[in-house]
Amino acid sequence: MGKVSRDSKTLAVQATGRLRHAGLRPTRQRVELASLLFRDCDRHVTAESLHDEVTSIGVKVSLATVYNTLHQFTQAGLLRQVIVDAARSYFDTNTGDHQHFFLEKEGLLIDIPGETIAVAGVPTPPPGLTVDRVDVVVRVKRA
Repeated sequence: MGKVSRDSKTLAVQATGRLRHAGLRPTRQRVELASLLFRDCDRHVTAESLHDEVTSIGVKVSLATVYNTLHQFTQAGLLRQVIVDAARSYFDTNTGDHQHFFLEKEGLLIDIPGETIAVAGVPTPPPGLTVDRVDVVVRVKRA
């Protein structure tokens, strides 16, 4: 039990630092969500899956707060939003250069390293605009 408590405290301290570095105030709910999001390797979550995860450990937070927090984290550069269709988007803790495979039936996103895909023929944007990034989602199914 002491180890879990110490690990939780360590995660909270790390999450607090990450939030402050990104210019976000480390509220209790932001720290709880950041601790879950960034505790392991890179992850893809939906607001619903993160809400289920956080409530399963006894943290009281509304789904609306989870949505708002994920969008705040995205605006601060801590997450990357991946929209797979009009009704579904994922939040990716890996903000580096990469693309995704998407298993539609399973709702599973899998990273594709950035150097394995080359995007050609990106049109020149209108005057005063620059291309920020190009997102590629390759839809796959099990054979």
